[in-house]
Amino acid sequence: MIERSATVRGLRLAWLDGGGDVPVLALHGHFGRGRCFAPLAAALAPRHRVIALEQRGHGHSERAESYGPDEYVADAAAFLRGLGAGPAAVLGHSMGGVVAFRLAARHPELVRALIVEEGGAYNRPPEVPNPVLDVRGWPRRAATLDGLRRGIEAQGIPDAGYFLESAVERPDGWGLLFDHDDMVASQEALVGDWWDDWTGSDCPALLVHGTESFVLPTAMAREMAARRPGTVLREFGGCGHWVHDDAPEAFAEVVREFLG
Repeated sequence: MIERSATVRGLRLAWLDGGGDVPVLALHGHFGRGRCFAPLAAALAPRHRVIALEQRGHGHSERAESYGPDEYVADAAAFLRGLGAGPAAVLGHSMGGVVAFRLAARHPELVRALIVEEGGAYNRPPEVPNPVLDVRGWPRRAATLDGLRRGIEAQGIPDAGYFLESAVERPDGWGLLFDHDDMVASQEALVGDWWDDWTGSDCPALLVHGTESFVLPTAMAREMAARRPGTVLREFGGCGHWVHDDAPEAFAEVVREFLG
């Protein structure tokens, strides 16, 4: 994927272009980066062009003063309009999934189809016991990449691999591209009830759920599919919150089938 950048609502946002024909806007989750969609882009090309936006405060995109959910939606809408890529299929993982279905509800002219991977319509206790991962105590710098990994895993993270996708080496050591305080603020802002947004659009939708997920309960995924007409639910047994990593080929196949 080729990395590019665009000025969106006064912020410089990075994005990755997978090349191809029919546009698919891909939105990562908290702590993520656009390059997590590189395997999907390769699998869908050349029929589909995966455009992976690195959202505010993530990856190589600029930090912002606010990380409210409405800001993410407004960014995505302005980005699509600026690129002239709408209406597009919009795919989102986790937080990116919530942004995707809220974009479809608020800007239906920009979204022709919706793919939500592990983005819940309700994100607060008791259904989601721990909606905020407090990373403020994580190491800001480490002498080596392995040291950064060990420092993160010492905070109770079984596998830091997902977070290390955002690791970079700087003059004073290895650190993460995102700001720890920003990520806590962004997660806190996403705690809420998003059912009206989930049911607020009528384009075709694919909901992808990993049955071992600690973020989206299976009962909620099934209720989401039942309450929104035109929604297809695909459950992945043995997969967790990151289905696109746990079963990349099967994930790409269901996305390709849906888009086709």
